[in-house]
Amino acid sequence: MGYHRAGFDVVGVDITPRPRYPFKFIEGDALDAMREMCQDFDLVHASPPCQSSCALTKGTNKGREYVDLIPEMRELCRWYGVPWVIENVPGSDIRRDLTLCGESFGLGVIRHRYFEIEWSGNEPEQMPHPKHRGPVRGIRHGVWKDGPYIAAYGKGGGKGTVAEMQAAMGITWTDVHTELTEAIPPAYTEYIGRAFMAEWGAALRGEPDTMPIPAIIAPYLTHDDAGQLRYIPAA
Repeated sequence: MGYHRAGFDVVGVDITPRPRYPFKFIEGDALDAMREMCQDFDLVHASPPCQSSCALTKGTNKGREYVDLIPEMRELCRWYGVPWVIENVPGSDIRRDLTLCGESFGLGVIRHRYFEIEWSGNEPEQMPHPKHRGPVRGIRHGVWKDGPYIAAYGKGGGKGTVAEMQAAMGITWTDVHTELTEAIPPAYTEYIGRAFMAEWGAALRGEPDTMPIPAIIAPYLTHDDAGQLRYIPAA
């Protein structure tokens, strides 16, 4: 949604049907779609699986192995020469070209995310990172903490409800709990998308043409509760 707001014509990819996805949708393997179509797009955004890097996963799923698609996704983009954005969690093995926090956008989540950005030109400027206004609401080590942010992951312990997660991140097109917990706020991708448009928008569109610039959104690859791999489209 953020790229759409920035003026892109968005295409999402998922291996299973996602009826709530608000834009053009291709059902299929994300890496296969990249190999077949990425040269038709002006920008690729990828959110590879984060379980191998996420602090929450490291603490609660010891002994489990998680796939790392970051190197393969990066190499595909580099091979085909398409500008790319790779998003992941703190601790992941990507360049920290940009770090975004929900507080920078006045959101109800913190949700720090790193972005590796590679396109020919100026990258987005690092936004100021305001001091957090308090803790994330919920139980931590047996102690209840109240704060201005919700925990947009998991269930119980004061974590956000579906409605709270929707409001905190600015997401209205899905009410599926797992999709919300995996999503990033569209304000993040809107910020990046507008930076790309400022750098390359006029040249790619060919002024005075105002048709949106194509962008393919490669999905998340994650594990469901049964340990099976599944895809969730990025916002």
